[in-house]
Amino acid sequence: MGIIINQSIKNMVTTYVGFGIGAINTLFLFTYFLSKEYYGLVSFLLSAANLIWPFLVFGVHSTLIKFFTSYRTRGDQDRLLNLVLIIPAIVGLFMGFLGFIFYNQLLFYFEGENDLVQPYIWLIFVIALSTAYFEVFFSWSKIYYKSTFGNLMKEVFHRICISLLLIAFYLKWISVETFIYSISGVFLLRTKLMALYAFSLHRPRFNFKFPKNLSPVLKYSSLILLAASVATVLLDLDKVMIEHYLPIENVAIYGIAVYIATVISVPQKAMHQITNPMTAEMLNKKDKAGLKDLYKKSSLNLLIISGLIFIWIISNVKALYQLIPEEYEISILIVLLISLVKLYDNLLGNNNSILFNSDYYRIVLGVGVFLVIVAFLLNMVFIPRFGIEGAAIASFLAFAAYNTSKIYIVFTKFRIHPFTHKSFWAILLTASFSVGFYFLEIPLSPVISILVKGMISGVLYLYLVYTFRLSEDINALVGRLLKRT
Repeated sequence: MGIIINQSIKNMVTTYVGFGIGAINTLFLFTYFLSKEYYGLVSFLLSAANLIWPFLVFGVHSTLIKFFTSYRTRGDQDRLLNLVLIIPAIVGLFMGFLGFIFYNQLLFYFEGENDLVQPYIWLIFVIALSTAYFEVFFSWSKIYYKSTFGNLMKEVFHRICISLLLIAFYLKWISVETFIYSISGVFLLRTKLMALYAFSLHRPRFNFKFPKNLSPVLKYSSLILLAASVATVLLDLDKVMIEHYLPIENVAIYGIAVYIATVISVPQKAMHQITNPMTAEMLNKKDKAGLKDLYKKSSLNLLIISGLIFIWIISNVKALYQLIPEEYEISILIVLLISLVKLYDNLLGNNNSILFNSDYYRIVLGVGVFLVIVAFLLNMVFIPRFGIEGAAIASFLAFAAYNTSKIYIVFTKFRIHPFTHKSFWAILLTASFSVGFYFLEIPLSPVISILVKGMISGVLYLYLVYTFRLSEDINALVGRLLKRT
């Protein structure tokens, strides 16, 4: 776990810096500088782009990680890299042509209460295609276990740029229209910088020669397209459907709650950058013992780390909402439900890597497509009845079923699971601290209350984790830090 811990720490620090900047944007700059309608518009454009880019990339970013280590010669590797560069361009041309043909129908769809979206529809495609190629080049760097720069670009770069654009808009240097167009330019620039870095690691010889095992590669890409798209669709389906049923400003209000809860995902995202290629290599080498050990350790370590973040969010959510404009305050139930989803995601460890790099991704595909349909129907029922709380309930139920099914599939096919007796104690500790500190009232300003609660709960939580040795990896890391001090 040495290389995993080292790169995961670097990625986690980078990701938290990005989330910190994003929190400033989400909770303060957007809420105070933009109107709710334009904030909702930006949230909708980015969510819609997130729904589309997995189809544009056609699964080749995952294909690259799965198959690259199976090729032994530079020529075979170059053929694979050529393929992953060409496929998104072909799919992009096809989808762009369809968008051009049906553009008037798209404009008609957004007529009425949310016609603010109409002039910016085409930006959804620009952002989506940029993101698709960014993910290709990011995977390009991961196959060489070089994920730090890509993670910096993915989590920090665009958020800093958006902060600067928001400040420029506030100072009236740019108009709101220029601000929105410039956001798409940020995503294009990010992709170009990532491409330059990827080519510095491995510049392939460009030609139209494709891998000799082209058929299984394309088959895997086409299936992984749908399987990998499921999680993305489940993540952003609720926000897109909120725009359909409710005024667009509700997308912004809901998005703030989702962003707060998404902080819990940071440890998993950071560790995934390095465990994904390692899992693929273990599967290629049929190292079942190593795979089992990685599965359990990644699950436990992520559960412990994300558990502390969960405690901080739940115990401080009331004070946090006192810091933002009153019109953005929503039910704490939404934050709780989405936070539980993110905590469950961390509990899975490297489960996704096992499934999507194995021969059983077809099963995940079937289950995932079914659950997307279920999520769509749940949103149709719950949003008109319960508003944005209904979207949170629908997402919670869909993700709980999806994650449970993935654990079951790995167990039945590999006879391994991520749980140990220490997982139970970590969950119990997280639940106890969350309830206890939520009801602990500190009669001070919101900022001081958050700092005091966070410090007390963090110290006590880490002390118990360290004392009872819930994770050998975390204990070793803390031990090294204590020696340095």
